[in-house]
Amino acid sequence: MKPFSQLSSRAADSAPLLRIVLVWALVLAAGAFALEWLQYQYFIRLFSPQLYVGIVGTVFAAGGVWLGWRLSARAQPVPEFVRNEAALKSLGLTGQEARVLEQLAAGKSNKEIALALGLSPNTIKTHTANLYAKLDVGRRSQAVNRARELQILP
Repeated sequence: MKPFSQLSSRAADSAPLLRIVLVWALVLAAGAFALEWLQYQYFIRLFSPQLYVGIVGTVFAAGGVWLGWRLSARAQPVPEFVRNEAALKSLGLTGQEARVLEQLAAGKSNKEIALALGLSPNTIKTHTANLYAKLDVGRRSQAVNRARELQILP
């Protein structure tokens, strides 16, 4: 399960997208209104309606290409995670404890961690208790959040 901070950041990330959708909906409505208005005007008798439909279609196609380019240009490459080895050493985390911490971050239970690492569940309990003490936390979620703050976990 994702922490609340990540869930709220997704809602904040969707606000610009919602704004873009609303703007384009208004543009589309304005274009439809313009076509209806032009239908009853004098110029519709001079030029064929297909010309107006073609012009509006071309404008919307160009707008769609531009919008697609803008939305795809926003995706930034995620920088590669570099573990903070100094924090690992200062906390005194062993390699096994770091592996248990990674499994905790993946949301696995003690039994699942024990199977994945080839250890007994009691050993996992000991490692998690050591992690709680070293990270000065009381729960799994706090341990994972603290490790992420210290850049021990991505």
